Amino acid sequence: MKKVPLNCDVCGNRNYHVPKKDGSASRLTLKKYCPRCNSHTVHKESK
Repeated sequence: MKKVPLNCDVCGNRNYHVPKKDGSASRLTLKKYCPRCNSHTVHKESK
């Protein structure tokens, strides 16, 4: 497992680092709280 950063879709801020399995091919997408936007937004895995 390695930790991957999650970027907010709205502001682009890198808020979270979550563990992900090495063999997974798809990009991770989660709805998380963004302190910069002050709301729950979609966060996508960055490279």
